[in-house]
Amino acid sequence: MFLKNGSKPLGRKCFSLSLFPVAVLMLLAGPERLFALDSAQHGPTPGLIAATPFVLLLMGIGLFPLLIPHLWHKDSIKALFALALALPIALTAPWNGTLHALLEYLAFMTLIGSLFIVSGNIHLEGTWPGTPLANTSLLGLGAVLANFLGTTGASMLLVRVLLGTNRSRQHQVHLVVFFIFIVSNTAGLLTPLGDPPLFLGFLHGVPFHWTLGLFPQWLLVNGMLLAIFWFCDSRVFADRTTPALETAGKSTPYRMSPTLFVQGSHNVLFLLGIIGAVLLKGALGESVGALMLSAGIMGLMAWLSLQTTPQALRTLNGFSWAPVLEVGILFAGLFVTMGPAIALLEHNSENLGVTKPWQFFCFTGLLSSFLDNAPTYVAFGSLALGGSGLGQAADFGDLTRLDQGILLAAISCGAVFMGAMTYIGNGPNFMVKSIAEASGIRMPGFFGYMLWSCGLLLPVLAVCCWVFFI
Repeated sequence: MFLKNGSKPLGRKCFSLSLFPVAVLMLLAGPERLFALDSAQHGPTPGLIAATPFVLLLMGIGLFPLLIPHLWHKDSIKALFALALALPIALTAPWNGTLHALLEYLAFMTLIGSLFIVSGNIHLEGTWPGTPLANTSLLGLGAVLANFLGTTGASMLLVRVLLGTNRSRQHQVHLVVFFIFIVSNTAGLLTPLGDPPLFLGFLHGVPFHWTLGLFPQWLLVNGMLLAIFWFCDSRVFADRTTPALETAGKSTPYRMSPTLFVQGSHNVLFLLGIIGAVLLKGALGESVGALMLSAGIMGLMAWLSLQTTPQALRTLNGFSWAPVLEVGILFAGLFVTMGPAIALLEHNSENLGVTKPWQFFCFTGLLSSFLDNAPTYVAFGSLALGGSGLGQAADFGDLTRLDQGILLAAISCGAVFMGAMTYIGNGPNFMVKSIAEASGIRMPGFFGYMLWSCGLLLPVLAVCCWVFFI
């Protein structure tokens, strides 16, 4: 779109220049325009213009991969875009708010990065045939592991096992689609390690063990999806036509006893170290020292994992720094710009009309489907906090005690579950799609995938909303 005759520097220059006026206007507006005084009771309240960079950043993350994919894949473009929108807020917002945002960003990225590195140093390979029972069991295992490895870690660990044990199957698209539904999204609801939105909630005061109380919602959604998958896979398996499967009884791979080969198993110790660091952070409280100690331990676990695992194993896993680098760049901008937007939501919560649990579930889920689900979770959590009457000193932890935590439960479920509705709803979705396509599977496009999610996933989520939030 911006490139002509392969002129990449020109495309980058045009892109950054298109954002320059936004940054200049924001800076010229000044603190008195960005942060309008509301009243002595509420203190400084951000004006509408202060929330604009956050909205533009979310829109860019959702739309640019579709509109300018060849340009957007460059990390330098993402960095310019995030910097142009975050810099005006960083220079004009109260410095303590920006400092707090950066500390939260450090904790967030340390967790995401350490889980990504350690899980990327474990290689699994299975020798069993990809039968419906075996595939359903593997997805069920992923639904459990996602709560300890994160949805990204569990996805990267298991997707190649699923593809490898089903390489002789003619129809494989449904395998990957349901893998994205479950392992990459709906499974990670039970711990703050499972999905980025829940870890942000943990940083905002939600107790580590609180998400375990969402087990009924987790069981209903994942149980229904596994049942639907088993039914679909059984029908496909019954109609198999590939020669390798027609002669399964004579084929050597299918005579082998089912075996799981594990390489890099010592990294499980480092995973336990990361979990311990998160628990330590919860025990020590909200101090900067607790955050830095926890982040330091997680960083140490990641460094030890890299030092003790051969590079060949990461190559075997197709390990790449690109996904975590992309998350790091974009979330740096999101953490800086979300502060004014969140404050604006809190101060205007009574005027938006979103008060019921089903509304929080649906609206959080809708935005999580097309934008990143982590900042969406924080935005609607702040909206619920603003209308709760708990006062300015309250945090998300106080929402867990308001009406038995029903609003925060609705927000958590909406953010985690509906990240599976599109390829851009959650980070692992596109990663799994790319790995599948590299294996020769013709995955549906953006809207083709939405046909799958609307037809199979959306009815399950509607049942969840009806049972728990209406």
